[in-house]
Amino acid sequence: MPPTFTPTYARIAGWGKHIPARAVTNVELQERLPTTDEWIVSRTGIRERRIAADTDTPSSLGAQAARNALACAGIGPSDLDLIITATSSPEQIMPATAAIIQRDLGCGPIGAFDVNAACSGGLYALAVAAQFVRSGLYRRVLVVGTEVYSRQLDWDDRSTCILFGDGAGAVVVEASDTPVGILGIHLANYPAGLDLITCRGIINKPAAYAEDRGYLLMNGPAVYKAAVRTMVEASTSAMQQAGFTLDEVDLFIPHQANLRIITAAAAQMALPMDRVFTNVEHYGNTAAASTLIALCEAATAGRLTPGAKLVMAAAGSGLSYAAIAGTWAPNR
Repeated sequence: MPPTFTPTYARIAGWGKHIPARAVTNVELQERLPTTDEWIVSRTGIRERRIAADTDTPSSLGAQAARNALACAGIGPSDLDLIITATSSPEQIMPATAAIIQRDLGCGPIGAFDVNAACSGGLYALAVAAQFVRSGLYRRVLVVGTEVYSRQLDWDDRSTCILFGDGAGAVVVEASDTPVGILGIHLANYPAGLDLITCRGIINKPAAYAEDRGYLLMNGPAVYKAAVRTMVEASTSAMQQAGFTLDEVDLFIPHQANLRIITAAAAQMALPMDRVFTNVEHYGNTAAASTLIALCEAATAGRLTPGAKLVMAAAGSGLSYAAIAGTWAPNR
């Protein structure tokens, strides 16, 4: 007979981040690029971004963020049932970054796998974790979003290198017997946006791409329009599933790609900026880590109190987009 499971709810029980020490400011970039601090800030809202040290890897950043999340949740590696890592800049194709984090944490033989949905990856991984917990199959799942984009950027390309940074965020998703936590999920991919953000890299590159240097390439204006539209669409859908309206939202945590995208999405949803969390000024776009780092900082800063209604949204390469809505119930 197959095992039977009791469906439950999934809440975020712990959170943590790990940010590289080195901050690269716009002033530093303007020394090598045809740009200025004023130009970058006016178009993106970014003033600095963190860049990984030579010894940093996506797995090492992710493992430290995971340790911080476990400590926040008051549990150890042996309490985990599964690890899901979101990254689009792994240090290797295999084994999975999640498997390396699993080893570095000292976990036993539990499941560990990666998710690649680019900048939406953190929310995709969180959604997958929530489904494992809500089904009753697992009680605690670790979600890690970690990126080292600085190594796949053309640092002579002003249109991309000013936007991205490195870092990791992590959360522990835990079962709850009460209807709290992650209540609404919207995942989607817009095929017409497939080529808006690309990074073919050098692994298994076909002959047609022989001249492609493997750097990240992006159609900025098209991404702006698509990101605003899709994040609003996904947020609206997730809120409807969660059973609350925009007027009831206490905090909106969007993907931290560009302040203009964030303000435009908030305006379309008629959300005042005092109910929107941003940290793009300090980190730039950390892709799959972005929403998880922002969630960690919002919680640490006291922007989330028990019972608060929360919406998180992201859009990225693919064109992937996602949103999660629910009530904050850390039980701490």
